[in-house]
Amino acid sequence: MTETTLATVIETLERAYDPAHAEPWDAVGLVCGDPEQPVTRVLFAVDPVAAVVDEALDWGADLIVTHHPLYLKGTTTVAAHTTKGRVIHRLIKGDCALYTAHTNADVADPGVSDALARAVGLTSPLRPLAPLPAAPRLGLGRIGTLPVSMSLAKFAALAAQGLPRTAGGLRVAGDLDRLVKTVAVSGGAGDSLLGTARAAGVDVFLTADLRHHPASEYVESGGPALIDAAHWATEWPWLAEAAERLTSALAAKGITVEVRVSDTVTDAWTTTAQRGLG
Repeated sequence: MTETTLATVIETLERAYDPAHAEPWDAVGLVCGDPEQPVTRVLFAVDPVAAVVDEALDWGADLIVTHHPLYLKGTTTVAAHTTKGRVIHRLIKGDCALYTAHTNADVADPGVSDALARAVGLTSPLRPLAPLPAAPRLGLGRIGTLPVSMSLAKFAALAAQGLPRTAGGLRVAGDLDRLVKTVAVSGGAGDSLLGTARAAGVDVFLTADLRHHPASEYVESGGPALIDAAHWATEWPWLAEAAERLTSALAAKGITVEVRVSDTVTDAWTTTAQRGLG
């Protein structure tokens, strides 16, 4: 296994997920770690939480690449008595770096929503739901088509099969017998793209974190059907794609690293309850 440095791995990741395309409010890039440290094992995960750190350190990872930032809103302390501070202390003591690719991975080509689209059965070509003005191949969300038209109920089942299992499963709004073929998807919170999905004329929009009032008004006004999945589940498919892009790009330079995609479920919701239980 050819050894490389953290700096080389970061350079390779940033060719695929350019930090210049991140939103101004975002916090992407290297969170902790020495750019000159050697890297032989890389763990990809959605969230930089304690369970993921456990997995990384137990495996002997030199680097964790996460989609979500550890400190999105900044901080004045990394003291170990704080939850996030403990993460930093454990990573440093374990010689494990942490790197984040967030909204720059959302808009990349291919990016988070491309992987989501493929996971739920959409076929190429895919196009951005909300293209970046100066880069039409980049942008939030993706629009694609199903191989054949099918009922909303059947597509929801197909999507549930393609996404990792979470406690909440999928929520569906719309006529279950409605035929759907053109589908928009967006990894992560998709409230802001409801109007864009309607304007695109898709049959169904699959995303996460939809709120009651916007979703209700959207369906009542004749918008496309909605499928609401867990935030974590809509972004998890990207991990394998990002890992493959990293290993392929490094292999082209004669560098080999070992990668692993974390299957630790870090969705915030751990169970559901119905009336009459307990």
